[in-house]
Amino acid sequence: MEKPVTRISVRNLVEFILRSGDLDSRRGTMDKEAMLKGSRLHRKLQKQMDGDYRAEVALKRESSYEDLSIQVEGRADGIFTEEETTWIDEIKGIYGNVEKLEQPVAVHKAQAMCYGYIVAMEENLSSIGIQMTYANLDTEEIKRFREVFSIEDLSDWYQKLLDEYHKWLSYSLKWKKERNESLQNLEFPFPYREGQRKMVGSVYHSISAGRQIFIQAPTGVGKTMSTIFPAVRAVGEGKGETIFYLTAKTITRTVAEEAFAVLQEKGMKYKVVTITAKDKLCFMEETKCNPAHCPYAKGHFDRVNDAVYELWTSSHVYDRQTILGQAEKRQVCPFEMCLDLALWVDAVICDYNYVFDPTVHLKRFFGEGVGGDYIFLIDEAHNLVERGREMYSAAICKEDAVLARQKMKDKAPKLYRFLGKLNHQLKELQEECETYRILPGTGTITMMALKIQGEFDMFLEEHKDAELEDEVRQFYFDVRNFLNIAELVDENYVVYAENGADGRFRLKLFCVNPAANLGEYLKKGRSAVFFSATLLPMSYYRKLLSCRADDYGIYVESPFSQEKRCILNACDVSTLYTRRSYEEYRRIAEYIAKTVWQKKGNYMVFFPSYKMLEEIYRIFDEEFSVNWVRCICQNSSMKESEREEFLEEFEHNQDSLVAFCIMGGIFSEGIDLMGEKLIGAIMVGTGLPQLGNEREILRSFYSEKGENGFDYAYRYPGMNKVLQAAGRVIRTREDKGVILLLDERFRQREYSSLFPVEWNDRKTCTLSNVEEQLKRFWEMAK
Repeated sequence: MEKPVTRISVRNLVEFILRSGDLDSRRGTMDKEAMLKGSRLHRKLQKQMDGDYRAEVALKRESSYEDLSIQVEGRADGIFTEEETTWIDEIKGIYGNVEKLEQPVAVHKAQAMCYGYIVAMEENLSSIGIQMTYANLDTEEIKRFREVFSIEDLSDWYQKLLDEYHKWLSYSLKWKKERNESLQNLEFPFPYREGQRKMVGSVYHSISAGRQIFIQAPTGVGKTMSTIFPAVRAVGEGKGETIFYLTAKTITRTVAEEAFAVLQEKGMKYKVVTITAKDKLCFMEETKCNPAHCPYAKGHFDRVNDAVYELWTSSHVYDRQTILGQAEKRQVCPFEMCLDLALWVDAVICDYNYVFDPTVHLKRFFGEGVGGDYIFLIDEAHNLVERGREMYSAAICKEDAVLARQKMKDKAPKLYRFLGKLNHQLKELQEECETYRILPGTGTITMMALKIQGEFDMFLEEHKDAELEDEVRQFYFDVRNFLNIAELVDENYVVYAENGADGRFRLKLFCVNPAANLGEYLKKGRSAVFFSATLLPMSYYRKLLSCRADDYGIYVESPFSQEKRCILNACDVSTLYTRRSYEEYRRIAEYIAKTVWQKKGNYMVFFPSYKMLEEIYRIFDEEFSVNWVRCICQNSSMKESEREEFLEEFEHNQDSLVAFCIMGGIFSEGIDLMGEKLIGAIMVGTGLPQLGNEREILRSFYSEKGENGFDYAYRYPGMNKVLQAAGRVIRTREDKGVILLLDERFRQREYSSLFPVEWNDRKTCTLSNVEEQLKRFWEMAK
């Protein structure tokens, strides 16, 4: 059989194998403006060289091993001859003082040495010269380093470099063969539930065809296994490579880990890493990635490759504890080690932002010009609409600019002046703005932000050990993000200025429809599966999550008996703002009491706001409390340990428990309270988002496009929260429970049309007959 060929660029090869030194977040990465400056300077320097200077020379060389071949390729900045010696010229643009450079950066020099070896072998040279040209991006001041290498020395050096890389490729090749063999006879690990076979077949077909699919599937169908199983089978048949299981919440990551573990118990060999947020992995009390603060950052790159290789070749599952243990053993940053490991595994479980966020996405997979046979499994996909809007929006705040200016006054005079000009520009905008004002664009503010970023970058380059104060560093990141997002602004954006409710003035680039931006990342893979229990109406989610016209869409009906759950819609109560009063709140509290009194057990009540929660809880506690009913309340600042304690209350409760929660909050999605742990969910109101500037901008935007703006801005997001919260009740075939909808608006066609098909048996109730209807249900459900 023909040996597989792996292609890698010279730059990627040396930056992977030869990286060394400290991890240091104080050093900014080169922005697009600096790259453009660098490209212009490259061309200028190349034109200044003598006649035989050849610029941008494409080079490649293939080296054969027993099991595979490696093709190294790249583009030399320049090749020229001087006094019968052939020279490779490697040009690097920097912001710092070139005169202070004592020697070339090791990986820069290694790039030139690779080009030198390839040219020397092609032209049968006994030696070749390497010239490193460093140029300041602003002053164009130049400093050069020169060194001549014999072909023998270069050959030995290059072979060791390639052998080290071959070690990684060889293990990867053997592992994938072993993995694929384990997948050949892999069967679905459970008896198929109703709807699961349809879902598995649809996912497999979509991946095979390289298409995208939207799946509306009710809670309890087993969506996680029904997407992971066909995806791994497709990988085993060469119809995909890396699986990205994307989630919005920690709890759903755990469910994905468990699904992979079940398949591994059935004989599947698969390497799976879970990426945990940096602040949750960091060993230090304060997350500051620099050698002055963190011992794991000091010398991190000297040790990380060995740490990754050892972990990768010795185990298959890389959860939080495994990552922390290896990082402690090897004294490296656990988060950065985890990201490096992700490049070599079969499946990555992570938050949406590691794929889609333009600031923090995994550049190893999704950087410019990078892509692969990726399969995206997007869990709770309804969450991606708002998350997408957040990821592709950006703002500059006037008060932050003023604070950064004050703190940098004595450190960077030029930056201080530019920040003053930015403050003046924002102040002029503010004077013309009452609450909010939609603008045709950012005007000259973007140009000023570019100058500010350039000055920040120069300051950081010239003061490598300087540590910006937290507020200044955050403003620097805000400016970078604003400039990156400014390049994306198109018809899917609204630019506006506002005097916020927090008393701060900001200029915002608001991504109204994130579909096009999400699509740029989805294009880098093979197939995407969007699935959720609440993707209704599907047309709404398809418009906001995908620009493709050929996406599939399926509706999986509930496998659970309607007889085991009761859905009641109160027709004599409302949460409309104009109806809110003590009398209305007392009726809601009485509905909750009458529901709980009918059968002992655990209930969750979901409210649209903390204010309403607190007021109704007070009435319930004062007028309807009994000694066998205990209440707990969600609060707005719960720590992770407090959330766990809250959920533990459902495990061992002997009497009745009523949990007062927020609709759309941490307890309304992604939690499994099966059987007797939860027998009822009460939805207070239609979940409509609060009135605000952005909601009104959304309404106007879609109304102008001929859509129902109220639906897009309020009704669809609100009803999604309602359906998610209702989905906490029935999780298995054995579960029994009640769903109570406390708002007469649910009976209106605009709302009722958004209910799932299986809710067609819902009944209306009043305060006078709700107990009778519930009593009848519980007697029949015994």
